[in-house]
Parts: sequence; structure tokens; C-alpha cells
Amino acid sequence: MIPKKFGKAFLSTLLERQVRQLRRKNDFKVIAVAGSVGKTSTKLAIAKTLGSNLKVRYQDGNYNDRLTVPLIFFGQTEPNIYDALGWRKVLKENKRQLRQKYPYDVVVVEIGTDAPGQLEKFAYLKPDITVITAVADEHMEYFKSLDAVAREELTPLKFSKQALLNVDDIPPDYLPEPESHYKGYGLLGGDYRIAQRQSIALQGQKMTFRLPSGPEITKEVAVLGDQGAKIALAAVAVQDMLGCPAAQIKKSLGAITHVAGRMQILAGKHGSIIIDDTYNASPVAVEAALDVLYATEAPQRIAVLGSMNELGEDSVTLHTEVGGYCNPKKLDLVVTIGREAQENLAPAAKNQGCHVETFVSPYEAGRFVATKLKPGGVVLAKGSQNGVFAEEAVKQLLANQSQARKLVRQTPYWLEVKQRQFPDA
Repeated sequence: MIPKKFGKAFLSTLLERQVRQLRRKNDFKVIAVAGSVGKTSTKLAIAKTLGSNLKVRYQDGNYNDRLTVPLIFFGQTEPNIYDALGWRKVLKENKRQLRQKYPYDVVVVEIGTDAPGQLEKFAYLKPDITVITAVADEHMEYFKSLDAVAREELTPLKFSKQALLNVDDIPPDYLPEPESHYKGYGLLGGDYRIAQRQSIALQGQKMTFRLPSGPEITKEVAVLGDQGAKIALAAVAVQDMLGCPAAQIKKSLGAITHVAGRMQILAGKHGSIIIDDTYNASPVAVEAALDVLYATEAPQRIAVLGSMNELGEDSVTLHTEVGGYCNPKKLDLVVTIGREAQENLAPAAKNQGCHVETFVSPYEAGRFVATKLKPGGVVLAKGSQNGVFAEEAVKQLLANQSQARKLVRQTPYWLEVKQRQFPDA
């Protein structure tokens, strides 16, 4: 049997060749989204707003590695790596599409990395615009330092026609010189910024977007907190960079909706509200989510915080920092899930004066929180994947179990993975 690594490399090479052919034969734009956090939400906001006026191809999930990104261009799903017949069908269907005129104006992709040197493999895409959402701690067992993360995440600047950088969440030392071919966006500065914004409970925000070309756009958008505002701002900026008129941009912002596992609002038991941010977790994202919870008027606030995976030798320090960010004046209860959160985040939160309960299992954590819920209470759930799966804690809190289909990782594959990791659930 061909080793998995070599099989992926071989298939990737074939698929990349087909994407190059597609690019040569057709005139369409490619928007790529990279960065340490917020890639998928930013990608979806860009794709959905552009889709209000253009024909846009994108993928709802997180096809973001060398093998899966080419599949997006042809609307394909990924077969098992050892399914030779399945891959033969994919390549054959792609060839058929290559003989036809491409029906899309724009393709929006997410490009990810978990080790140095991976983003340079996407140079063949030659994106018209690459959006870089952040440079922050990620996969630190491989990157070792923030300098290494920055070198990797900024690699697309070498092969993109234009770039859009989140100047709030990329440390200034890493930003290219001003004369470089990029524009900045952010709440604190940049070419694209938000002049005013007003939170509308947990429904969204009313924002006034300021464009470098002069016009201002005011619109209510279904996003929460600083991170949500930046996601909407990135979608506005990309449209402006593509030459879309202001009236068209304003109308398109209504297409932005809450996404499963990413600051999604759900109805909880006893009239409570759940902020479902369970897709993944990193220090900057956890603190941003806590800021949303802190700003929410409610008779009870509970934070369910899972371990943050793949932080390497900085894991203890970073979990401790997040624990220190827990504010006893803003939180009635902190519940942790997972070993690292139990050993490092929980003690730091206790030192701040928070009431903390710890669990290894998300199922046990959810059942415990369900006994503590008060009418009108708000629960934030945030955590990484393996060994945590905070969405299963959320499932115990839902007012209507039919809403479980809105949670992340509910396919038979993922439910089996969770059963293996938590057999006593």
C-alpha cells in the first residue's frame, strides 16, 4: 500500500495541475484567507457577501490543506485517501469541467498551516487578494515561536496580487513596510475601519464602515464583539478592493449570518441563552469571546472553557493567562473541560476569585451546568476539538434537542470519535 503521505502529495500535484489549467482557460478572481484565527468565519462572510451580486464558489467547511483546497474549485468532496476509484472519478470529473466555460466569477478559499513551509505550497493559486486575519500563537509544538508563526502566515504576500491585513491582530513588528502591496483593516486603524458601532443585545451590531475611497456605509450586521466586527469589515474591504459600489456592499451585508460553532446564539434550558463558540480555541479567540460575554447584560454569566490544544511548550503559560483573564465581577461560574484547562486555566481563574468547577468530560460538564442555569442566564462555551468537544456540553443545555443539528461535529464519524474518547458518556 502506498504510504499516506506520498499518496496525498501525488494527488495534490495532479489536482494543482488541474487548477492551473482552470486559471489559464478562464477569467475569474481568487480570494484566499489565511491567519492564525478567524479564517473560516472570515471566508464565509466574504463568500456570502460577494455571492449577493456575483457567482461565487466556496466550501462551507474547512477544506484548507494542500489536498482539499483544489477540490473547492471543482465543487468536489474528498474521498478516502485509499479510495482509488473515488479519486479517479474526481480527476475525471475535473477534466470534464475543464472542457467547459467556468461558471463562477470568484472562488473564495481558506488556506491553512500547522507547520513551517506549508503555505508556500499554495503559490500556484496566485490569489487576486489574500486576507490575513491574525498572527497569534498556533500549533506551537511545530512553530516554537511567534516569529516563526509570522513568517509562515505572511508567506502569501509573496505570491498574492493584493493583500488585506488585520492590523489590530498582527503585531506591528511583523507588518510589511507601508509601500508594500497591502491594505490594512481594523478597529484601531488601517485603510478600512469602523467609525461607529452599537451592540444590539446578542443579535448583532449596527456599524458604520469607513472606506478609503470616501463613502461610509451604515448597516446592522449579525456578528458579535470585536472579532465579529472585524470579520464584517474584512468582507466590506474585499468587496471595495474588487470595485463593488457602496450601495451594493451595504445590501450584501445582510447575507452574513451566525455560523455553527462560531459565536452562534442558541436557546438554552430555563430561558437561558447559549453563545456557542465551540469550533476551536486559541488564547486570543477565548479572550475575545469572554469580552462578548462580559458586555452582555444578564442575571447570570457562565463560561465553559475547554483546553486549548496544540500550544506546545507554551501551553501552561497560555492556559494560565486565559485563566487570569476570567473576571469574577463578570462571571458567576467558570467550568473547565479537559486536563490542561483543569491543571492550569482553572487555578489561575480561582486565584482571580472566580467560582470554578473542573471536568474531564464535556458530557459531565454540560450536565453540571444544566443544574445551575437560571432564567435569562447566558452561557459561553469555548474549546478545542480532541479531548474537549465542548459542543457536547452545549448539547446538554439546549432547550430543544432538535437544535443539536446546529452544533459542530455531529456527523456519524465525529460522534464515533467522541464515543471512543468518552466511552462512559
